[in-house]
Amino acid sequence: MDRNIRTELSQVLGNVVSENKKRLIETALENRTRYLTVVLENIQKPHNASAVLRTVECLGMQDFYFIEQHKEYEANPGIVKGAIKWVDVYRYGENESNNTAVCLQALKDKGYAIAVTSPHTEGYYPEQLPIDRPVALVFGNEQEGVSSTALENADYYVRIPMWGFTESYNLSVSAAMCTYTLMQRIRLSENKWQLSEEETEELRLQWYRTLVKRANIIESEFKRNHDQGPA
Repeated sequence: MDRNIRTELSQVLGNVVSENKKRLIETALENRTRYLTVVLENIQKPHNASAVLRTVECLGMQDFYFIEQHKEYEANPGIVKGAIKWVDVYRYGENESNNTAVCLQALKDKGYAIAVTSPHTEGYYPEQLPIDRPVALVFGNEQEGVSSTALENADYYVRIPMWGFTESYNLSVSAAMCTYTLMQRIRLSENKWQLSEEETEELRLQWYRTLVKRANIIESEFKRNHDQGPA
């Protein structure tokens, strides 16, 4: 969409959004990032995936990736609490395809370092992981962890220290600990972690569309009037 048209449409939809919600949106946009993203590989329990997605949104991350080699994710409404409306979800679940390899290569092509979490590998703690470039943090399923494909495609390995007897943390707890620590470090860094101006404009419009009832009707009327030009 042409930038001027996008700006005009945002203004039209913004006219029916309350001032309070617009302030919330602007605050969220200022703190939104694609510098850190999360990838979940073959998660078996929807409530775990939903909890991670909720954490991702709360921390200001915009993109979320599902690798669905064996099972398609379905959001748990009671846990996700509407977070899925505010993030961009990407799914890799093609039949007869190595979806892990395809997803991770796509992220590498976007400039991400692939950081694979595993308690069984020597790697960086979240406090030490390099953040000089965007990071895609990969978590495996609850029973088997990450796949061999994920490990082979890793730029870094990540582990959380443990001093007890239990083998590993719960998936959603691991994700929360890692993402919180990394987001705190990223926000305090000099890296350009915030969205670009164009990304901000696109996301503002996307969120207005989510908020406004019958936004599709308003947008259709706007486009029709715009195509007709001034009377």
